[in-house]
Amino acid sequence: QVELVESGGGLVQPGGSLRLSCTASGSFFSNYAMSWVRQTPGKGLERISSINRGDGTTFYAESVKGRFSISRDNVQNTLYLQMNSLKPEDTAVYYCAKDMSTVGGRYAMDLWGKGTLVTVSS
Repeated sequence: QVELVESGGGLVQPGGSLRLSCTASGSFFSNYAMSWVRQTPGKGLERISSINRGDGTTFYAESVKGRFSISRDNVQNTLYLQMNSLKPEDTAVYYCAKDMSTVGGRYAMDLWGKGTLVTVSS
């Protein structure tokens, strides 16, 4: 069964940190770029970060640049998102997704996890 499962969400105070993980089942993980996408009630879906398949080149949306860091472990089939200096506006459901390409951030995504909720509040 091919699927993505996110974990690591929760409640954190402004200025705090969280690390999200996304574990992939199936043999596809190392062959594709991967992305993190978040959804908020007011703004809809936003692709916030992507990482290429091979060279590890990364992409960040301006809203998270300098605060979030994406990484991947192709042996463990796991995608990570380290989130630092969190703000209330980072509150969202965070999804990991498989890109339809080896290059992240440019193409559509065709496999999604169910998401993990991150709430930033004091």
